[in-house]
Amino acid sequence: MKINKLLMVTMFILAPATAFAAEPAGINAGDTAWMLISTALVMLMTPGLAFFYGGMTRRKNVLGTIMHSFMLLCMVSIIWVLWGYTLAFGPDVGGVIGSLAWFGLSGVGQGPAPAAPSVPHLVFMMFQGMFAVITPALITGAFAERMKFSSFLVFSALWVTFVYAPLAHWVWGGGWIATKLGALDFAGGTVVHISSAIAAITAAVMIGKRKGYPSEIMHPHNLPMTILGAALLWFGWFGFNAGSALASNGLAALAFVTTNTAAGTAAFTWAMVEWIHRKKPTALGAVSGAVAGLVAITPAAGFVSPMSSIAIGVGAGCLCYIAVNLKPRLGYDDSLDVLGIHGVGGTWGALATGLFASTVANPAGANGLFYGNPSLLLTQALAVAATFVFVFIMSFVILKLVDVIFGLRVSDEDEEAGLDYTQHGESGYTF
Repeated sequence: MKINKLLMVTMFILAPATAFAAEPAGINAGDTAWMLISTALVMLMTPGLAFFYGGMTRRKNVLGTIMHSFMLLCMVSIIWVLWGYTLAFGPDVGGVIGSLAWFGLSGVGQGPAPAAPSVPHLVFMMFQGMFAVITPALITGAFAERMKFSSFLVFSALWVTFVYAPLAHWVWGGGWIATKLGALDFAGGTVVHISSAIAAITAAVMIGKRKGYPSEIMHPHNLPMTILGAALLWFGWFGFNAGSALASNGLAALAFVTTNTAAGTAAFTWAMVEWIHRKKPTALGAVSGAVAGLVAITPAAGFVSPMSSIAIGVGAGCLCYIAVNLKPRLGYDDSLDVLGIHGVGGTWGALATGLFASTVANPAGANGLFYGNPSLLLTQALAVAATFVFVFIMSFVILKLVDVIFGLRVSDEDEEAGLDYTQHGESGYTF
């Protein structure tokens, strides 16, 4: 009798879990596994960025810089679940924004995702959420070492809501850039890289130069940390680009190959150009080139051939090297070269998609200029221009609002002492 009761209680406890575990129709286990892995890879990119940026700052600001990325991983994860995802990918409202139908993930469950029917909606939501995390983290490289931590959090929350979410909807969520303009952006040339770069240069100019810049030499304090960060970014980028195929298939394989090829090509190109120009190839230059190549191939990864990715990598290595070296002459203080790498690299990648895209590589894409369709290059240029204008105006307004209410910049005394101590009460190193 006692055994029967025990069995009945056990069955009662396990019954809901058993029913819950039933796989919804249409879900593919292989695709789901790949997308779970890709989501984890993209998540790793943000800590990787923290190391990449942290090593390039001065020692007194390493924790403050790392905290930017880490806290965005925490805060944006909450925003994305509450309202970010529905604004970016919810049911379309006039091609401009997603509705609030999925607020708080209402209706977002284990069933197929509308944009990716072979994976659970929750998995697609999380995958896109990791993109939303890293994009504002990229911006932080421009104002590293001088922005108030509290103001940074407020700015980032507003920026994700009013800039990133609408732009993601325009490009990936059924909005006007994809459906009406017909621009191609496989994994985030406009949505992630150009948007973060335009916001970054806007912030850098509005906040002003670091104290002592450019007369005071501000060398990176820990290049091995930066190299480790770049390696983690490269590793995570396979999920970023190949995961954007939204399935474990040949398109993911293509994006995987083009991503690696462009990164290696751009890193090698940057090192060779620097060797010729400055007589020595530097480690910082090589890893900067790798990131530039990863940025440039992002919009094109699933639309071009591996041979075309070599050309895109060469262009990224050359153009981004030139852009970074022009910074002192132009007089702005983009601390960690967000504009030079993500802005120039993202713009080149978006335009290069209009040059090298081929329906042989991806029948769902389009042919570019070199395959008989010059109109795609114009379409890509219009998408880039629209992103420039929208992100600049919105970023300026948000920064101005935060500045008026909270103030953007730390005091001269706090900047001199370093953000690790003044903003967080600790030090990155104890000797």
